[in-house]
Amino acid sequence: MNHAIHACDRPTAEALYPFDARGVAKRFRHAAIFGALESLMPGETMRFCNDHDPLPLLGQMQQRYGDKVDIQYVQREPGAIVIDFTVVG
Repeated sequence: MNHAIHACDRPTAEALYPFDARGVAKRFRHAAIFGALESLMPGETMRFCNDHDPLPLLGQMQQRYGDKVDIQYVQREPGAIVIDFTVVG
């Protein structure tokens, strides 16, 4: 099996916190992600890693946080999705 290399496997900057959803049970993922986001201070970033594009999650985040969280794809390949969620001050 060919595994894609995730950007989460690389070192991160000080205010960038990795969150690897691949290891979280599906039924707990959204609650864990929202909890992690709500623990960030303005200017901090959570680097989210997953094996699929989380479009339903992104829709929920947009409804919940609006423009208070900036969403930027770092990597968007089949099997290797990495998104930076930055809390806007």
